[in-house]
Amino acid sequence: MTDIYQHYRPEERAFVDQVHDWVSQVERQYAPKLTDFLDPRQQAIAKELVGTNGDVKWHLSGGTDEAERQRLLLAPDYLTPSEEDYQLVLLEIVYPEKFVSLEHSHVLGALMNIGLERAKFGDILIRDRVFQLIVSKDVALYVQSELTSVGRATVTLEERPLSSALQMEDDAEHRLLLVPSLRLDTLLAQSFKLPRTKATELIKAKKAKVNFQVIEQASYPVRPSDVVSLRGAGRMKVESIEGTTKKDKLRVSVKIKKS
Repeated sequence: MTDIYQHYRPEERAFVDQVHDWVSQVERQYAPKLTDFLDPRQQAIAKELVGTNGDVKWHLSGGTDEAERQRLLLAPDYLTPSEEDYQLVLLEIVYPEKFVSLEHSHVLGALMNIGLERAKFGDILIRDRVFQLIVSKDVALYVQSELTSVGRATVTLEERPLSSALQMEDDAEHRLLLVPSLRLDTLLAQSFKLPRTKATELIKAKKAKVNFQVIEQASYPVRPSDVVSLRGAGRMKVESIEGTTKKDKLRVSVKIKKS
């Protein structure tokens, strides 16, 4: 395990251990293992560790084609998963939209306020003032009974078939950055066209997150599959490193979505 750890951050080691435990469980019991919702970095780690060979295969689903947060299904190689195997429930928020406006932050805050763990629900889908949630089946009834207000609005939740999930418009920009390193301040400055000193100030002001965790070190090393966000500016995902230039700068492929 020590050799494996060197490829991951210290704070990721517990998750590395968890993935190995899941794989061992599937191998022992020869039965599938379904996880809670994972963020993109966790998904990437799991795929790397499980690989494409062997008796255990990985499968992911978050309810839509472009889902960011997804549930991981580890299964013996004989199993071809169906939609039902992921135990996803789509809930639509019914509210007086003529009189109040909702935002993503309102919905996220309301879900956290009822004590729901972040790993129990996936993406919040929004389009034309319609709001939908994708949640784990085991908490769906709890969410429906407890989530009665969002922001200033009184709401109810109605279950919808997964086939009616909103397809989010992909307004993200794909860019190739040329950077000397994968430092957090460097990537934020390049992605959102900021002076590097300004990016550093924002990081120290706790306005930057990597994989949904606040990071205060400007020199923090970002890795492929990381999701980086900057409050008030937007978010970006490091998709891959495409090599280096003659001047030893990294060619980094990113996906940027501005606020």
